[in-house]
Amino acid sequence: MARTITKRELVNKICAEMDNGLTQNEVLDIVQKMIELVTASLGNGDRVVLRNFGTFAVKEVKAKIGRNPKDPAKNVPIPARSVVKFKVGKSLKEAAAKIK
Repeated sequence: MARTITKRELVNKICAEMDNGLTQNEVLDIVQKMIELVTASLGNGDRVVLRNFGTFAVKEVKAKIGRNPKDPAKNVPIPARSVVKFKVGKSLKEAAAKIK
C-alpha cells in the first residue's frame, strides 16, 4: 500500500538530498510560496505547466442533472462549476507505470 508524503516530509527529503545550506524553514517557505503561486495562477484562469511533471488547468464543468442516491427517482440539479484538472507529464507517467 502506498504511503502518504506530507509537505513536511517533502521538505525534509529536499533538505537531505540537496546539500545547499538552506534550512528546513527556508525550504518550507519556498515550497509554500510555490503552492501559493500555483493557486493564485489557477485562480486567475492561467494554466501551470511543470515540464515532465504535468499541467494544471481550470476547466468549466457544465450544469447537469444528477440522481439522489437516497431516492433515485428524484432528479437533482448540479450547477456549472470550475474544477482544477491535472494532465500527467511524461516523466511522472513513466514513473507511475513502474509501480506494481
